[in-house]
Amino acid sequence: VVKVSNRKLLDGVMEVLCVSDETRLAVLRAIDKLDRLGFDAVTSLLGPGRLDDSGDYTKGAGLTTQQTEEIMNLLVEAAIGQQAYESNAYILDAWSNSPFAMNSTFKTAVDELRKITELTASAGYDAHQIRIDSTVVRGLEYYTGPVFEAELTFTVNDEHGQPVRFGSVGGGGRYDDLVARFTGQKVPATGFSIGVSRLAAALALLNKDQAKPTLGPVVVLVMDKAELPRYQALAQTLRNAGIRAEMYLGTAGMKPQMKYADKRGAAVVVIQGSNEREKGELVLKDLIEGEKAALAIKDNKEWKAARPAQITIPESDLVAEVRKILALYE
Repeated sequence: VVKVSNRKLLDGVMEVLCVSDETRLAVLRAIDKLDRLGFDAVTSLLGPGRLDDSGDYTKGAGLTTQQTEEIMNLLVEAAIGQQAYESNAYILDAWSNSPFAMNSTFKTAVDELRKITELTASAGYDAHQIRIDSTVVRGLEYYTGPVFEAELTFTVNDEHGQPVRFGSVGGGGRYDDLVARFTGQKVPATGFSIGVSRLAAALALLNKDQAKPTLGPVVVLVMDKAELPRYQALAQTLRNAGIRAEMYLGTAGMKPQMKYADKRGAAVVVIQGSNEREKGELVLKDLIEGEKAALAIKDNKEWKAARPAQITIPESDLVAEVRKILALYE
């Protein structure tokens, strides 16, 4: 589910409650911890502060009891709305009829969120997939409008059989003034980031019972650092043909690159040095057949003479020849 809110929503609330500009970021960062710490902890963080179970003390935003209650009521409304999220209209209508709707900033936020839900609904996404939720604030100060977080809702079991839920794996929002800080030009912008390691861990657990590919990717070796775009293009040519491929990244020589390809389980490596490049050719090395042949070779001289399981091809035949080799082992 993608949970969506708008920074102007809480900005409007804090304007009505006369929260000082210096305090607002502390308020936002306290609310940003709601999913992890819960309502009671965030209530403390909005007020005097919080002492956690380890004995560490976190200074609070210093809001009055009334200010804290008003903000927490807004978040509780969002939690109730989540329980009735057959329609985002439930929470949007509640906000439109709240006392805060008299504030222009708050009203703009509700209008923008309603427009977002109309657009996403027309694209076929309901509140099960795109959900309005005022608890989403994002902890950075530069956001100026809609903010969102993508959350994995499925639960999987880890290697010990314990249930694991991963939560947020990405988020971002609108920031209209950030570019101007660096360029002096006002440029509206929206961006997001992805929690790659958390997403990868979730996918690994989700797919842990599926059969893994028997072959690794085709690895394009880098023989000349000045020709990186050429090697990248070779890898992309294979990918465009539906063949798993990657270009070696790093500064190692040929021997470590071959070891890397072997570790990746590659059946084929693609080699192009300066001689091959001048001729428009490539060398394909079949690592599986080469390993078998190498076992029968007694010394380095014989290996060099045999050059086991290695063929030279025109560059234009890359896809066809790689497919021939891969077909031997699929």
